[in-house]
Formats: sequence, C-alpha cells, structure tokens
Amino acid sequence: MRDKRTSHDEVIAELRDGMTIGIGGWGSRRKPMSLVRALLRSPVTDLTVVSYGGPDVGLLCAAGKVKRLITGFVSLDSIPLEPHYRAAREKGYARGGEGQGTSAEGGLGEGKEGEPSRTGPRGSSPPERAGIDTAELDEGMLQWGLYAAALRLPFLPTRAGLGSDVLPLNPWLRTVTSPYDDGETLVAVPALELDVALVHMNRADAAGNAQFLGPDLYFDDLFLGAAKKRFVSTEKVVATEELLAGGSLHTLRIHRGMVDGVVEARLGAHFTECPPDYGRDEAFQKRYAQAAADPAAWGAFADQFLSGTHDDYVRAVEALR
Repeated sequence: MRDKRTSHDEVIAELRDGMTIGIGGWGSRRKPMSLVRALLRSPVTDLTVVSYGGPDVGLLCAAGKVKRLITGFVSLDSIPLEPHYRAAREKGYARGGEGQGTSAEGGLGEGKEGEPSRTGPRGSSPPERAGIDTAELDEGMLQWGLYAAALRLPFLPTRAGLGSDVLPLNPWLRTVTSPYDDGETLVAVPALELDVALVHMNRADAAGNAQFLGPDLYFDDLFLGAAKKRFVSTEKVVATEELLAGGSLHTLRIHRGMVDGVVEARLGAHFTECPPDYGRDEAFQKRYAQAAADPAAWGAFADQFLSGTHDDYVRAVEALR
C-alpha cells in the first residue's frame, strides 16, 4: 500500500484561492485544528467553507479568508455562539439567496456582498472584519448535500426545511414533486461538491485507513466522499494491524480509497475535544473567546498560538499546564 504520509505545509500547498473547502468535526468537537492553523498562515483566501462550524469557521473568518459559508450552525458548544463568526455576521453579510445560485464548486454562486479582506500569514484579525455570504441550512439538509456529492448525484430530496424560513432565506433552493402517486413536494438539496476536505481522526495508518474512537463520526466520511482531494490529520499513525486493537470494525468507516494524504499531529484537534485522547480544553476555549472580544488581546493571542508551526502551538499550550 502506498505511504500517504505528508506534512501540514504540503497539504496547504494543494489549496488555491476561491476553492470550496469542507471541514469535518462538529462544533467544538474533533476539528482538524492543526490544518486550520496551517491554512491561517498561508496566503490562500476567498474560500467557500462548508462546515458544521466551530472555531475552524471562527478563525478563518477572523483572518478574512472566508468569502462564503455554508453551515448548519457555528458554535463552541459550551459557548453557544462562536465569537469571530458573530463578529463577521454583525459586520454585515449577504443572506444565502441574495444574488446567488447553485454551482459545481459547492452549491452556491457569487454573492453581491461580503468580500473578505486579505491578511498576513499569522491569522490575526484585520482592523475591519469582513462580512461573509452565509447560507444557513438545516443540519440534515447539509448532510444530504454532502451525501449527494459523495454519490455523484445532482441533488437529493428531503422534507427538511419545508414549512420553515430556510427556503425564504435561501431562494436558490428548489423543490421537486414526487413522480409517484403521492405527488409530494420535497426540497431538492443540491450536491455540495468540495475541492478539498479536511478531517481529524484518532488513529490512521500510513495508507490512509482512519479510525474514530469517540462517540460519533460527525459525517466526516461524507466530507471526504464529497471532495476531489481528501486529507486526514490524526493523533497517531499506527500500523494497519493495530487499528482493530483500538476499536471495533464500525470505527473504521474511512478507508484508504477515501484519503489522499495523512498528517500525524498530536493534539491536532486541540482545543476542541478528541475523545478518548482528550476532552475539550475549556480553559483554553474561554481564553480564546475572551481574546476574540478585544483586538489587542487577540493580537497577543495570535502571536502566542497562531504564528508558528503545529509543534510551536503544542509547546505553547503545554507551557500553560
């Protein structure tokens, strides 16, 4: 089997301005944070981000890298609303349907507002945070869009969104009528095709077989299935035969055919949780949220935790303990 081990920088070198990036995990749970921080240090911008959002979305918004966001929510779990995302929304945004249509790059076309500002590689906030084009979908609709892309279908029908404000706020969504006797009207969720997917797993082998050991996969398999290029960061690269020693067969939902590169990154999901390896670092998350409220404090936070490599980040975090 081919050895797919690679580095953070080599993964980010695959990204280009304007790409549609899918980020796995859920809120503040098992996010590929080391890869997100590497993206912050790059010049890549004007991204469409698809995510069940947490600090990944917040950091990218703070750095002015997000032009368009497709999400079911953006939360830090124990802190209900991600602070940088809230600031981007308060700055001004275009609703998902204003001047937009579906596109092959991930479901949404160009918006009228929300051009992001460019920042340096450190990932610190620009003086004026940019607004973003936002499409807020029902969580099940987002899942269905990823599943449609993974199946190479143009859309999948669902009842989710009917009778709610999801459709009025996202008029690019279409309905279809069942061709069978029931004649039911359903929402046709378009495929959310991704250029690149980034996810974090507890364990992986060098070939790309990856394993989650916590309570939930969080649709990471769908993010990988929906993407042209797929990258997994992992707490530890192990021999293939060791994977079943850590968990049952159901924990091996991601196979090597779904992965193009593997990055070993201890604490790669920090400060989000990655059980059983570690829980959410609530003290650090509180520090993050407090810093986000003040530009001077955020600059100091970025210098300390976002300006260096992943190894630098791990050393800075462990120095707090």
